[in-house]
Amino acid sequence: MTTTPSDLWHRYGRTRAEHDRAVPDTFHWNWSQDSGPGPEALGDLSELVVGDLGAGSARHAAHLAVHHRPTRVVAVDASPAQYEMARDLFGHLAPRLRIVPSDAVSHLRATAGTYDVLYSVFGALDFTDPRELLPAAAAALRPGGRLAFSTLAHYLSGAPAQTDVVAAAVPAKTPAGEATTMRRWVLQEQVWVKLLDEAGFTGTGVDVLPLTAEGPHTADTLLVTAVRRP
Repeated sequence: MTTTPSDLWHRYGRTRAEHDRAVPDTFHWNWSQDSGPGPEALGDLSELVVGDLGAGSARHAAHLAVHHRPTRVVAVDASPAQYEMARDLFGHLAPRLRIVPSDAVSHLRATAGTYDVLYSVFGALDFTDPRELLPAAAAALRPGGRLAFSTLAHYLSGAPAQTDVVAAAVPAKTPAGEATTMRRWVLQEQVWVKLLDEAGFTGTGVDVLPLTAEGPHTADTLLVTAVRRP
């Protein structure tokens, strides 16, 4: 897989990809990926254009493309390694599934009024400044279009989420194995609601999905849904 010095996602999902190449039968929003609501949070996707922001290896996007009859699902990810992995696993699902190498904000700004539904499962909404991403998402959605995303309800350490739009530096490794950090936004519910309102969304709903496994790296999940204002 192709990597660059700045690609901090070069190892993510690789072990699974070596032994599991199937289109997933299920779609989960929670951190453990094992329970709770599924694609119904997105509504009926029949004949709609759907975007996955920070799609990783595109497993969620592949599930929707195969099982929910959209016109097209566009899986967007900035990591060259994740892009190559997604193409290797699910490139055969084209043209129903389109895999795009791009950061979410740039892609959304270039596709104004294109999407009926946008979603993210611990993806770009976690790792991109929401003051940039949410307005871009609103512009890329058609009026009345739907946004849904899952994000950490608190830090994996158990520390509470931020009460302001502040990113934390979380551990990561370069392709060479050197320790570094990346920015992650872990925000309280009311912060997300305010940001969505300012970006042009309405009807925001937030559900807390409790953790289903104990351990040092587990967390409750916020499942956030909103609609672009007409």
